[in-house]
Amino acid sequence: MARAFADAHRSIAWTAVYVSPMKRTIATAKPICDVLGLEMQLRDGLKEIRYGKWEDKSVDFVKEHYWDDYIRWLAEPAWNAPTGGETSVEISSRASLVIAEIQEKYATGNVLVVSHKATIRIVLCELLGIDLGRYRDRIEMLAGSVTMLKFDVHGPLLQVLGSRAYMGETLRARLEG
Repeated sequence: MARAFADAHRSIAWTAVYVSPMKRTIATAKPICDVLGLEMQLRDGLKEIRYGKWEDKSVDFVKEHYWDDYIRWLAEPAWNAPTGGETSVEISSRASLVIAEIQEKYATGNVLVVSHKATIRIVLCELLGIDLGRYRDRIEMLAGSVTMLKFDVHGPLLQVLGSRAYMGETLRARLEG
């Protein structure tokens, strides 16, 4: 997927590449950075949601051991975190600092941000004025998909949401299969 993305998007005039410092996002960004000769700018604010005590646990395990917290998190993730984890509001706060940095440093140009499904959806909610607690209900996001925003005089404009067109039919079929 990362090579397919790099091949499909190498002709875009990228100004910078911001990346969550987690292994899978670094691996995703590496091919495009190598092709373009751009250095990854790693930012903790782009990390995936911290699930706390739920990390690496099955949904069944979480339901059995943390039922009340799980139900609260499902109902209102903006203000209720996974046990020992973080809320949508906390994710938005840390990710918004990165978005503000990008806007300040790169008022023009194309900036690639490589992050994670929940984080991206929460950032989109924040930027588009959608309740942060509804990120799972209002924005569908597939793994490896591309979303494009344009920052304009009227604010952020969502131009593309969750596209996998760069993958080609064979790769998409493998992921969906």
